[in-house]
Amino acid sequence: MAIINNAVYVDGRRTADPESLDETYFLLRQREGMAWIGLYRPDVHELQSVAEEFNLNSLAVEDALAGHQRAKLEHYGECVFLVLRPARYLDDVEKVDFGEIHVFVGQDYVVTVRHAESPDLAKVRMRMESMPEFLALGPDAVLYGILDQVVDEYEPVVAGLENDVDEIEDDLFGADPDVSRRIYELSRQVITFQRATGPLVGMLQELMAGTPEREPGKELQDHFRDVLDHVIRLNDRVASFRTLLQNALAVNAALVAQRQNDEMRRLTESSYAQNEQVKRISSWAAILFAPTLIGTIYGMNFHTMPELDWIFGYPMALSLMVAMGLALFWMFKHNKWI
Repeated sequence: MAIINNAVYVDGRRTADPESLDETYFLLRQREGMAWIGLYRPDVHELQSVAEEFNLNSLAVEDALAGHQRAKLEHYGECVFLVLRPARYLDDVEKVDFGEIHVFVGQDYVVTVRHAESPDLAKVRMRMESMPEFLALGPDAVLYGILDQVVDEYEPVVAGLENDVDEIEDDLFGADPDVSRRIYELSRQVITFQRATGPLVGMLQELMAGTPEREPGKELQDHFRDVLDHVIRLNDRVASFRTLLQNALAVNAALVAQRQNDEMRRLTESSYAQNEQVKRISSWAAILFAPTLIGTIYGMNFHTMPELDWIFGYPMALSLMVAMGLALFWMFKHNKWI
């Protein structure tokens, strides 16, 4: 059912629970009280019925049907239209789930259109009904209750984000390859959360100032100011999260670069050591190659080699082998190859 709760209030007290919207309109005119209608994802006909009864702006009604709106406040004569972005923190997946609620507030009515499970407007209704003197202040009192509930539900979200930021700071120096992705995803959630809470400051200031058509009393102004102070504190905390995440991303980039530099240095040192070993092996191979070359030449089966019949041929060959080996050894030693 699209109609979640539907009641008519007189002097802050619930006097009727109509079974249909038509009955609500009749009792509202008869008792000259205030109607509070709660809708959950209504269809075109249901919302159009409310729009025709209370003369709601067609553009605002279109926004309420379509959803996916930014947080905002708009004035249409005596009607105030608000779009709020409630949020809740999902512990199992460590993410923020954003909802959407549209609120129409007039002189004698409050119509809420929810597109998500949060906020829990049943709590708001119970709280307001427990304070009939305050609820007697009219639709703006209900609006305060809705805003206060939405802002109160932001607190666990901020706590969850703060815990995630602390975990990322702990993972920065743990060489976790997924930390960059976590920082990016958490930054997106923080930015989206800022888009939901940031406009509330201006919205609450406008509600406190009022308009010529509707000016809130001193008591309502004080209550709106209390919610405003809460929102400002939340925004400051969330802004600090964004700064911390930006710093964490920069630190992570520096750590990744440092680890890459260390790895390149180790590779360079390893390559240098390998080059030194190759030099030593090549040097000894060259030293051994010289006597092998001479021995190979003299080992060939030729009869016309002049040194074969010379008495000093064999000592000369040995001396030549030793001399070439020593010469190569001295040269490689001088060049620090061995």
